[in-house]
Amino acid sequence: MGFNNDGNRRGFSSDRRQEFGYERRFEKRFDNRGEKRFDRRPPAEKVVTAMGDADAKPQVAVGGIKEVTDVLTKEPLKVHRVLFMHQSGNPKLYELQKLAKKAHVHVQQVDGKILDSYARPNQGVVALMNEKELLDWLDVREELFAAKEKGEKKLVAVATNIEDPRNLGACIRSCLALGVDLFLIPAKGMCGITPSVARTSAGALEKMRVCRPDNLEAAIGELKMAGYQVAGLDADTETNLADYKFADQVVIAVGGEDVGLPPFVKKQCDAILRIPMMPEAHSYNASVALSLGLYEFARLRIKA
Repeated sequence: MGFNNDGNRRGFSSDRRQEFGYERRFEKRFDNRGEKRFDRRPPAEKVVTAMGDADAKPQVAVGGIKEVTDVLTKEPLKVHRVLFMHQSGNPKLYELQKLAKKAHVHVQQVDGKILDSYARPNQGVVALMNEKELLDWLDVREELFAAKEKGEKKLVAVATNIEDPRNLGACIRSCLALGVDLFLIPAKGMCGITPSVARTSAGALEKMRVCRPDNLEAAIGELKMAGYQVAGLDADTETNLADYKFADQVVIAVGGEDVGLPPFVKKQCDAILRIPMMPEAHSYNASVALSLGLYEFARLRIKA
């Protein structure tokens, strides 16, 4: 009900009823079907990947005061950002924070649980590096050929059939410690260079020369033709690792614990070597086996 201009009551006419009827009241809703109903709702936050920023490639995480100091000093351009534990009170972390800012690297304060999700142990600091850039086989091949011609000692490690990223990370860590010049892994058929690999390597991944040739079989064959000695590590053989005499340029290959060396590697080996173990044991972990094999070559090469 309402009032006319003269003050008299007036009722709703049929036209007015039609104007405010069902069709009128819901006309706009039906005309706009299919449109977003909550246009002003803010967009959902982007999900940040476990090892980097939203929509970015995964990143390598390096944890520890010494390790982060090393990458900030030697390779600051590769550092994406550095995460520090919030209110740690550690003066060493304060100095490291100043070093990061001096290198124009973004610094962020986070909870300790977040640091642990990237790398453990971390001593209250984690550097997020850009994804590891692997070497091109055609480039490193020429370097290895030239080294053979010059008579330089070269050690190449090969890992195949490794599915556990922590195992692969441990292999990389041993390769760096024992002076491996190049670490070869297949382009497919095993785990790749993942954040878990980076964490297990404890910073070694950033320093180790790693290559994933498209055809690992052909790459090993090229080194063999160039004069490199190829030795495989496997439990099913009689030749003892300790009794074998290595050449100055050698390729040492290891396979996964369950499947061992693949046939395409075995057929190119000059020798397949056994690492002694107690009869109660079934096999060595792949990273342990590789470490023992590399040590036999490296012990005369590395000065204490």
